[in-house]
Amino acid sequence: MKQAKIRHEFKFILTEEESEEEPKLKYERLSNGVTEILQKDAASCMTVHDKFLALGTHYGKVYLLDVQGNITQKFDVSPVKINQVSLDESGEHMGVCAEDGKVQVFGLYSGEEFHETFDCPIKIIAVHPHFVRSSCKQFVTGGKKLLLFERSWMSRWKSSVLHEGEGNIRSVKWRGHLIAWANNMGVKIFDITSKQRITNVPRDDISLRPDMYPCSLCWKDNVTLIIGWGTSVKICSVKERHASEMRDLPSRYVEIVSQFETEFYISGLAPLCDQLVVLSYVKEVSEKTEREYCARPRLDIIQPLSETCEEISSDALTVRGFQENECRDYHLEYSEGESLFYIVSPRDVVVAKERDQDDHIDWLLEKKKYEEALMAAEISQKNIKRHKILDIGLAYINHLVARGEYDIAARKCQKILGKNAALWEYEVYKFKEIGQLKAISPYLPRGDPVLKPLIYEMILHEFLESDYEGFATLIREWPGDLYNNSVIVQAVRDHLKKDSQNRTLLKTLAELYTYDKNYGNALEIYLTLRHKDVFQLIHKHNLFSSIKDKIVLLMDFDSEKAVDMLLDNEDKISIKKVVEELEDRPELQHVYLHKLFKRDHHKGQRYHEKQISLYAEFDRPNLLPFLRDSIHCPLEKALEICQQRNFVEETVYLLSRMGNSRSALKMIMEELHDVDKAIEFAKEQDDAELWEDLILYSIDKPPFITGLLNNIGTHVDPILLIHRIKEGMEIPNLRDSLVKILQDYNLQILLREGCKKILVADSLSLLKKMHRTQMKGILVDEENICESCLSPILPSDAAKPFSMVVFHCRHMFHKECLPVPSMTSPAQFCNICSAKHRGPGSAILEMKK
Repeated sequence: MKQAKIRHEFKFILTEEESEEEPKLKYERLSNGVTEILQKDAASCMTVHDKFLALGTHYGKVYLLDVQGNITQKFDVSPVKINQVSLDESGEHMGVCAEDGKVQVFGLYSGEEFHETFDCPIKIIAVHPHFVRSSCKQFVTGGKKLLLFERSWMSRWKSSVLHEGEGNIRSVKWRGHLIAWANNMGVKIFDITSKQRITNVPRDDISLRPDMYPCSLCWKDNVTLIIGWGTSVKICSVKERHASEMRDLPSRYVEIVSQFETEFYISGLAPLCDQLVVLSYVKEVSEKTEREYCARPRLDIIQPLSETCEEISSDALTVRGFQENECRDYHLEYSEGESLFYIVSPRDVVVAKERDQDDHIDWLLEKKKYEEALMAAEISQKNIKRHKILDIGLAYINHLVARGEYDIAARKCQKILGKNAALWEYEVYKFKEIGQLKAISPYLPRGDPVLKPLIYEMILHEFLESDYEGFATLIREWPGDLYNNSVIVQAVRDHLKKDSQNRTLLKTLAELYTYDKNYGNALEIYLTLRHKDVFQLIHKHNLFSSIKDKIVLLMDFDSEKAVDMLLDNEDKISIKKVVEELEDRPELQHVYLHKLFKRDHHKGQRYHEKQISLYAEFDRPNLLPFLRDSIHCPLEKALEICQQRNFVEETVYLLSRMGNSRSALKMIMEELHDVDKAIEFAKEQDDAELWEDLILYSIDKPPFITGLLNNIGTHVDPILLIHRIKEGMEIPNLRDSLVKILQDYNLQILLREGCKKILVADSLSLLKKMHRTQMKGILVDEENICESCLSPILPSDAAKPFSMVVFHCRHMFHKECLPVPSMTSPAQFCNICSAKHRGPGSAILEMKK
């Protein structure tokens, strides 16, 4: 058998050793009347009913007790020891046997009785489980033989011997139709229905005296018997025998499904779900005297296996007088309905019961496993009776604080204290006493509930004295209505007297001013700090009237955001006001006006002349795009400025825009010496005189000639240029240029031919389509009318002869309604289409009848 996993003693006894595993059972002494009884007498046996207990003593008394141990009835049965008390399932009938041979069976609430005194000690008695029924008035007694008593139809009792000759009967258990008993040789089972003994389970260790180490029997259910004798446990299952195997054998048989040895001597057995509760008698050897002595009995919970068992828990019980007790002095009784186990000894009765959730929490708290205890309480809050989640949580917080785990304790406050404002305030003061206000600050409630303002102010002052960053964080995170804003503002200003340039304090003060709606002061601090939130503050609180004289500061801080904000709010700060404020800062003025021009080319037209100088000074790359897009800037002024600054490209553009293309071209050639740009300019202007000027200027410059030859082909006849080239002039890449001219010419010829082919193909396709369309028939019915006389085209009398003409344009006429064609032009045309100049619609159909 495996070594014990758990060693516990019930709570009123000191534990031998601490265990990290939780016990399975809890224990308490049965007191009240039991204590009084056992002070003068000794318990010899006990039986348990769901409603009450029956205790037999060595002085021949039987006491009925409630579950608390209070005496409800007393019976004087014999002057000597009561060996056994038996109750039926209803709890209305009781059987008692004594050492002097007396046997009594009587009703607790009726007058029926059986009295008999035998000539030998009667060790056991068992009444039928359903003794209350008239058909089940049976009980068995055991001394030297096992007798079955049955009441006949005339209310007389008759007895029959079920077994004898194998020594005293020392244990009996009756369940349903089966009676199990043990004598000196083994265990037998008798079927009361078939009147047959169905098995004999022999005793294993015959060296043990059966009177000192009696057999323990226990029915787990109607067909499962558990036998404990010495150190051996057997679990037997009663099964039905197949009809083919019957012959002369009983209808039932017994199969041993599990058998194993235990560490100690067995004094009692009881089932617990699929496990066993075993009461063991223990003998140990003294290390000093080397003598054997009686140790405390143990109550073990074991898991039976087929040939062994697994020990779940083992508890040592310090019962009164355990040093003088023998194995036969202990009994284990149990209540099936409530899983209560009674350990009976001569001087003590101990009740063991399964631990409930409250007991589980008790053990967790004892082991300082507060987190698990809190979780267990939350899961089983409907079932716990002795504990409150809040009390466990507070104990957990105190435990964490005592261990110095302040951050964890503070974090747990959120969950444990919940919305209890009074408890929150109490805990905050407790953290203040130990100097840990900072630890609890992140977890303080900020909405539901809200604590007193003093609590929040106390924590803010704590941070202000030692941690500016932490103070700033709390100001950002906490709503401004949690504390008295003016008190905190004054405290910050006092600290700024010592450190006036502290950016963290200044920023925090600005936030406090914002909470207090003192936006002017807040804005001033933000601008001083050049803080990114300044624009958000202006937008959020509409502070445009406050920034009219601070535009330069805003532009210096972030010109992009400032300009966007100013342009988005022109209705609040006019363009004129911004330009005036930036008069002394032309570079910022340019940024503003440039962004304004990008948004709308016309809004700032009055400043376009000023912008020419600003672009020339600060942003030349955007000057030419500005000149091209603006229709309001004075060209003469722009030309003057560009010429002063020698801005060739801008001057060329202005000259061309003012109509002086020849001067512009001349500047390109003389100032820029860029033939490609000159050619591009001539292409844009598409002026023959410009091309002539360009050719004249380039005729003595071989690089220019090369450029012209490469690009002139599609605009000017290259022959004009080639004829003017002087003989003997070396022109770089002349061959390549001439080849390119020829290639361009060939390409033009190919393009023309390709276009011609496409045109011919399209014309043919359209002609065929027209022919197909004109070949189709046209529906003429009664709804059609003559376009001339407006009468139906078809006569009402189809028998009369008629003549009609239908044109391709779908217009229809009576033959007689059309003018007679002339001799010179016999073809007929639709009068309507001809009048509308839609082209002559020739007749496609002439019908006669």
